[in-house]
Amino acid sequence: MNGKTRTAIVAAAAIAAAAAGGAAIAGAAGGDDDATEKAITGSALEKAEAAALADTPGRVTGTEAGDEEGAYEVEVTSADGSQVDVHLDEAFNVIGSEADHEGDGGDDD
Repeated sequence: MNGKTRTAIVAAAAIAAAAAGGAAIAGAAGGDDDATEKAITGSALEKAEAAALADTPGRVTGTEAGDEEGAYEVEVTSADGSQVDVHLDEAFNVIGSEADHEGDGGDDD
């Protein structure tokens, strides 16, 4: 193998490795964060559920402490099957809510 061929192969391998590494970093930085979610527990869970259900009738199907949109996030599933993420502050006040399109092909970010 001559020097030019070896250099081309090494360069192609380096580019492929950089592309794969970039894709892995992008995947880790964005997208679904289910693996790092921390559920609400104890008395905070009771308060968060009560506040969320007062805002959005249904049943609680998921919770997260330390959510990026607030101190707490409570996922509420309505009788029609639609899901809403209710965001709460540290005092369990509702600071916002949004339809949760996770799992239906919609953009959840």
